Amino acid sequence: MSRHPLNLEKRLENRKKDGAFRTLGGANELVDFSSNDYLGFSSSEVIFDAAEEILNYHNLRKNGATGSRLLSGNHKLYAVAEDYLKNFHNTEAALIFNSGYDANIGLFSSVPQRGDFVFYDELVHASIRDGIKMSNAKPYSFRHNNLEDLKSKIGRLETKNSAVFIVTESVFSMDGDSPELKSLSNYASENNFFLIVDEAHATGVFGQKGEGLVQELGLEHAVFARIVTFGKGMGCHGAAILGSNILKDYLINFCRSFIFTTALPPHAVATILSAYRNLANIDLHHLERLKSNINYFKDQLKLQDLESRFIASNSAIQSCIIPGNTEVKSAAEDLQKKGFSVKPILSPTIPKGKERLRFCLHSFNSEEEIQKVLKSLSKII
Repeated sequence: MSRHPLNLEKRLENRKKDGAFRTLGGANELVDFSSNDYLGFSSSEVIFDAAEEILNYHNLRKNGATGSRLLSGNHKLYAVAEDYLKNFHNTEAALIFNSGYDANIGLFSSVPQRGDFVFYDELVHASIRDGIKMSNAKPYSFRHNNLEDLKSKIGRLETKNSAVFIVTESVFSMDGDSPELKSLSNYASENNFFLIVDEAHATGVFGQKGEGLVQELGLEHAVFARIVTFGKGMGCHGAAILGSNILKDYLINFCRSFIFTTALPPHAVATILSAYRNLANIDLHHLERLKSNINYFKDQLKLQDLESRFIASNSAIQSCIIPGNTEVKSAAEDLQKKGFSVKPILSPTIPKGKERLRFCLHSFNSEEEIQKVLKSLSKII
């Protein structure tokens, strides 16, 4: 039997006692209300076939990138894809990362410097928090979507000779809600602060063609950096940081999660490019259908008298609060038995007492499926 530190076993036992022990699930045939594949792009044969055409056109029949982008891995598709991304997202430059986690770790650990300040919404993603912890800047959280609390906390400190970064998400992954980005942007601009917005759950969902909430509001030139990820609405893998040419050059030189990792293989970058081309030029039906389903879901919440149990959201993420790990797991299991893939979100992932069922809506969900899952939920709770 292999040896291991005793505290590992103790921590696992504590997690089991709290009802928060995690295990890996498998594929199922349930109606999907749990994945981040908002537009159904992950199973699109059109995108799959177009990616293969891109690889053939550029004569890139390789399984791997062979090295980091600063060594041998910067294959020609990177330049094509990053040029497309910067035009699509109306920004000076784009830099592709292997994942959203890599992008956030790299950005927040390298850009804020010693003596700088980082103010972040208390509900930002774990990857942002981890990146900030690796930075030498001074971090402060502010209450969720609360501009007045942010102003108050900044006002207590001497920040005149320091760079001040304000960090938020355009759509929060667990609540599905959004900050008042225009007010936040105006405040940052008026005080020469640097606003950073993670658009992971807005990419492909908000905007005329899925450009994200920042562009929908016309704020792309007021934001210092945006993080867009491809593993959700775009149905593939990877991420990009959008910003100025100077920011891109800085990240290439100082961002460790970019410098010291093997690059994405050609077929991964080809799929990113194919997904974006599909979103921009070929088929807006998926986006229109998703928006229609979001509105229909919210209408059904009212009809089923469930609105008070849900966090207010205009996004594809709709969360029903059911306090207690045991209680929310039981509700999820009941829905799964009725044929619906709905996942419980447990503490400590979210604060104790805020446990919830997280419904992810998709373009491919039917109105009948939405109606049935909410009727089932109504009977359960």
